[in-house]
Amino acid sequence: MTNTDLLSPWVRRFLLEYLVVERNLARNTQKSYRDTLRQFLPYVARTAHRRIDRLLVGDLTLARTRAFLQDVEETRGCGIATRNQRLAAIRSLARFIGLHSPEHLQWCGQIQTIALKKTARTLIAYLEKDELDALLEMPDRRTVQGRRDYAVLLFLYNTGARADEVAHVQIGDLDLGAASSRDVSSVILRGKGNKLRRCPLWPRTVDELRPLVGQRTTSQHVFLNRRGQPLTRFGVHALVKRYTKKVAAKQPSVAKKRVSPHTIRHTRATHLLRAGVDINTIRAWLGHVCLSTTNVYAEVDLEMKAKALGKCEIKSGKSKMPWRKDTELMEFLRTL
Repeated sequence: MTNTDLLSPWVRRFLLEYLVVERNLARNTQKSYRDTLRQFLPYVARTAHRRIDRLLVGDLTLARTRAFLQDVEETRGCGIATRNQRLAAIRSLARFIGLHSPEHLQWCGQIQTIALKKTARTLIAYLEKDELDALLEMPDRRTVQGRRDYAVLLFLYNTGARADEVAHVQIGDLDLGAASSRDVSSVILRGKGNKLRRCPLWPRTVDELRPLVGQRTTSQHVFLNRRGQPLTRFGVHALVKRYTKKVAAKQPSVAKKRVSPHTIRHTRATHLLRAGVDINTIRAWLGHVCLSTTNVYAEVDLEMKAKALGKCEIKSGKSKMPWRKDTELMEFLRTL
């Protein structure tokens, strides 16, 4: 056994060197890869009858990897998407080891042969304008918490930000301008992989943010919980769920939808598309790397599909001038 055969040094380099330094992946992505290995390595250790710190690269065999993925679906009750996510992390680890250790290239190739399972792509959920307006009306803006909650919901819709992006917005990221100025206010959002993008803010959103910001320092977070601590992405999710439950009691259409902060993000994109905004502008607005990711919104909007169908609708009734009786057309054809 050589030093390159021991698995633990490779795992450390993969998590600390490759994911963080080389790839600069988002923190949540790093946690997802870590959680995969926290499930996978104990499973391999049990089946290989070794201590985890003594596992070898060769212990991650093709058969054990496939058995683990089957266990993820059957024993843990996870869906195909989760299974594919676990496989992607394992394949990424194998690729990293193969790149730095040529003697493990054959093993790496075997792991890469495990295919991702196909899964049905679900339709993207979004809120209609009246449903969104009802959601924004739910917070009691006479209270401090109600005003904070209203500002969070309005900010989510205004910017199309992810929950994690909202949670990490700092006062220094805001450019609210002067109260009497007509200049466009904006906010800098930190997306996946620490990619920065700037989004414009409505005057209505600015009016709600000013009291929250107050005279606090620029390094503080904009949105705080009741204890004065930064609001987390889990807090943003809980906030949206709480008010969605209230709206669902009044609007049955909302009760049929699974509403989350990402649903409001989808709503922002769909409403921009309906307003005639260029798809590439929407891509930049949402912080998508690939335009193909943004194109899914063009597929889900039933209202736009109905308008397109109406433009090419076949009208009832027969033509007043059948081509056979069009003497001018027939005369024209004879002269050719």
